[in-house]
Parts: sequence; C-alpha cells; structure tokens
Amino acid sequence: MFTVEKIVKATNAKLLQGNLKDKIASISTDSRQSDIQGAFLALKGDNFDGHDFIASALKLGATCIIASKTTNLAIPGKIALIQVKDTTIALGQLAAFKRREFNLPVIAVTGSNGKTTTKEMIAWVLSGDARVLKNEGTKNNHIGLPQALIQLRKSDDFAVVEIGTNHFGEVAYLARIATSNIGVITNIGQSHLEFLRNLSGVFKEKTSLLDNLAKPKIAILNADDKLLKKVILQQNKGIHVFSFGIEQRSDFQASKIKFVNDKIKFKINQKFDFQLSTPGEYNVYNALAAIAVGRIVGLDYSQIAARLASFKFPKGRFSLVEFKGTRFIDDTYNSNPLSLSCALKALSAIKCKGRKILIMGDMLELGAQKESLHRQIAGSITNTCDSLITVGALAKLTALEAARLGLKKKNIFCCASASDARDLLMNKINPQAADLILIKGSRSMKMEEVFKI
Repeated sequence: MFTVEKIVKATNAKLLQGNLKDKIASISTDSRQSDIQGAFLALKGDNFDGHDFIASALKLGATCIIASKTTNLAIPGKIALIQVKDTTIALGQLAAFKRREFNLPVIAVTGSNGKTTTKEMIAWVLSGDARVLKNEGTKNNHIGLPQALIQLRKSDDFAVVEIGTNHFGEVAYLARIATSNIGVITNIGQSHLEFLRNLSGVFKEKTSLLDNLAKPKIAILNADDKLLKKVILQQNKGIHVFSFGIEQRSDFQASKIKFVNDKIKFKINQKFDFQLSTPGEYNVYNALAAIAVGRIVGLDYSQIAARLASFKFPKGRFSLVEFKGTRFIDDTYNSNPLSLSCALKALSAIKCKGRKILIMGDMLELGAQKESLHRQIAGSITNTCDSLITVGALAKLTALEAARLGLKKKNIFCCASASDARDLLMNKINPQAADLILIKGSRSMKMEEVFKI
C-alpha cells in the first residue's frame, strides 16, 4: 500500500494537487484495465504516450495521476496529481521503494540464454509450498521488472525476477532496483553484440548483477562457461559463490544424462535422480540453477525433483509438438549463436527414423560479426541436418556456407518469410511422420508463423 506522500518522496516529485495522506491501493500503467482503483502512471514509449490516456484512467476509477507533463484535462480536485521528471524512471524508483519495504529473498536471473526458462523453473520449484512473485513471460526490461516488483505484497515469500539487457548499464540499473539476495547467471554468449560489441562486453554487462547483490550476497554461476568459471575461481568481494555444471566439477553437478521417452533424466552429485519433460539436454543447466536455489533456501532434493518433473516449459522454447502429422521442435521464441548451437546439439542426440530438417531464421543484434557468425554455424547444421530452410538475408549466408561444406544443394531452400517457409515445407518437402523439424530464429523473424495454417 502506497500513500501519496510515499510516492512523492520515492520519486522526488511535486504534488500539484491532492492530499499527501491519501492511500493508494495500486499503481497501474495500463489504461485498458477494467478497474484501476489506484494511481495511473503515464508511461511514454516509442509508439505511445500514456499522457494521452489520463482521461480514460480517470473514468476507470484512478484516484491519483503520476505524469511528467502538464495536461489540459480538468482533473477533479479530489484526485492527486503528482508531477515527476520522467515517468519511466519514476516507475523504477517506486519499484525500488516497494522492494525495500519487504525483507524477503529476491532471486535475479540473467545470462545470454535460458533466462526465462530458468526464472520459471526457480519460481515453480519455490512455489510448491510458498507464494512467489515473478515477472511474467519475458517482461525483463526497465518497464517489465519494475511492474512486477511494484506488485509485492506482505503475503509473498519470494520474488524471482529475470533481468534482460541489450545496452551497457541496463543490468546494473535493474539490479539496483531489485537488490537481489541471490544472483543467477546462466551463461555468457554472443548476444546483443550490436551494442555490447563482443563477449567481453557481454561478460561485463551480465556480471554487473553481482556488484549489486544484497546480503547475504549469493551468486549461482555456470562452471562450464569459460568466462564465468574465472569468476568462480577468484575471490569475490564477500560474495558466496555456488557453481553448477555438467563437464566441470561443481557444487551442483549433473551426470548420467540420458534421453528416455521424450524426457531428460539425470543425477545430481551422483546421488539424486531428476527428470525433465523436454528433449533438450541443455535444459539440464537451467534445472541445475533452479536446484541450487532450492537447496540454498532449504528445500530437500526430493521436493525439488518432484516439482521439476511436473514443470511445463514455456511456449516456443525447445518443446516437442505435433503439427499436421509431423513432429516439430518449437524453439521459435529467439535465437543467437549459442542457443542455436545448443539446439542443434540436442537435435543431433534425438533418434529419428526420417529426416532432420532445420527451419532457421536470421539471428539478429549481432553487430559487426553478424555475417561471420551466420557462416560459422553452418558446420554444425551440415553435420546434423538432412535439409535446411532459411528465412532472411543473414540466414541465406548460412545456407550458402552449408552448401560449400557439403550439404546437398537440392536440400537447401531460402525464403523471405516464415510463412513462405511454411508453404515450401508443406508443398515441396512434404514432411512425413518419421521426420523431425527444428524451427528457430530471432523474435522479430516471427518463426511461429510456420505453425499457422
């Protein structure tokens, strides 16, 4: 529960009208809600301006308006009107203020791949007998994370938040808002290179999470990641570091990994049995992070194993689906060189009596290395797939390189859009029940269109 006075104090704002003692039940940034009954904060984005919807918010019951510019609207005197310099920054300030009101463990997850799945796994493990707040889906930026934390309630036992980035400083900014007690870094890969430039830049940006941890300052890091391994081995400013991995010796180490009946089965520390409903072995890493969090907060291995066995993977993240009588691996949510490499490795391990086909969309935000990175992945494709369908100009470079490396030209096709790829697949390649088709590409390539009739 906020008051007008708390909002003014947290955001260094001016109260233009209203009563400082008025109670504010909630803070909304969406004027499309059926019932606001609290403050409406007018965010301004690239394609919208919340200030244009203040009248709508008042009709829906808003009792307080937080805005960065004056308006010509006649706002009733009983409505509190708070003026801030920047409403987006104010949202972060309010979220930070709200977070500091509660003494509960906050777990923050970042990394180049697996953030959302790891966040969802951690939340699922903890919510077995506790109330867990999390940011929904992939709302992990300067809007989504504060929107989640601002919903904290006394009844919450944990908060699990995902932190995303594509510019320097964004992880640190969000980490300061969350002041997490436990920080998880899944891996360091070639993502968002357009602004982070190279792996060193990605590493610097992701590990800034560790500089903003709150006591007891616990870090959970991937020991199989070459860059994160260095962090594990060094002294870390009073941070308690726990490691997870498969290849390297670690605090939470998976072994005896096998794929049985569309499930991944494995052991932790040679003793405890786990299984996941996924064909993707790399999801073991995400599970290891969740297991580490569960153990650190006091859950038994058996409790964690039972929760993970019933975990349902988010849509578009290496999930087996059947479409028009053929098995597909839906990995359409996003793509970068590391995640595509992991997906191809998992595809290679799956037994298939028919053809293995990859429908690959462009991998975006790779900066100056975009062309070379698209060519480099061709070797893994050639060694794994019988046919390749590409979508976009960059993926076409992958197709040309795959042909040079020996994939038969008659089995390589280049398309302009995902819908074109779908039509080509269904009308020319004619997939059969024995085939297995992996679909993957960056978010804006809309690779899910392949599944639309």
